Amino acid sequence: MSEAMTSREPAAVAPPSTLIELAGVEKVYRTGKLEYRALRGVDLSIARGEMVAVVGPSGSGKSTFLNVITGIDRPTVGAVTIDGTCLDDLSEEELAVWRGANVGIVFQFFQLLPTLSALENAALPLDFLRRGSKRDRFEQARHNLEVVGLGDKVDHLPAELSGGEQQRVAIARALAADPGLIVGDEPTGNLDTVTADEMFQLFLRLNRDGKTILFVTHDRDLAARARRVVEIRDGRVVGE
Repeated sequence: MSEAMTSREPAAVAPPSTLIELAGVEKVYRTGKLEYRALRGVDLSIARGEMVAVVGPSGSGKSTFLNVITGIDRPTVGAVTIDGTCLDDLSEEELAVWRGANVGIVFQFFQLLPTLSALENAALPLDFLRRGSKRDRFEQARHNLEVVGLGDKVDHLPAELSGGEQQRVAIARALAADPGLIVGDEPTGNLDTVTADEMFQLFLRLNRDGKTILFVTHDRDLAARARRVVEIRDGRVVGE
């Protein structure tokens, strides 16, 4: 048999598709005659399935960076495209619906409703989207609470949970609509070191399950454990 017939070329591996694309993004906040340039010409691509940590000093533009990606803020200049959807093309109402269906957001201060149980808090995004029956929403919320290790505390109010448990409820809420993108704004900022590590391990597990994880943190040791670190300073991406 000839060498030409027996040799095999290695199979080509398709590169991961782009999920997030920022092109020339600037954000200027105006108060009267005062202007503050929070972002200054940011160009950045994030592939589907990546885990990316965003670091930088206070006031560097990290939170604004997350806000334009999630559609909470609109760029003054430039374009933000998520999974092929240009956010500039959406109205405010369309943005809210898009965000609820495609992005899970985890905040530093949990932002749970104090009068609702863990189960009710975890079901809120589905209530907003009016997805399925109330029973279906609660079943999905219960499943997500089990995923984050709180299957035995579905009826607890936030005040009856530790800080780490409240953050787990917030993550379960972020998972409600099964979004492909999970965004965290200092998600471990109010947690002790051990609990913060538990949260990061949960993010790793979600990332292995196919979720794209993007989070801002002041903790450079925590950031260094992500597969990619983006540094923002004075509104610009200055390193990776």
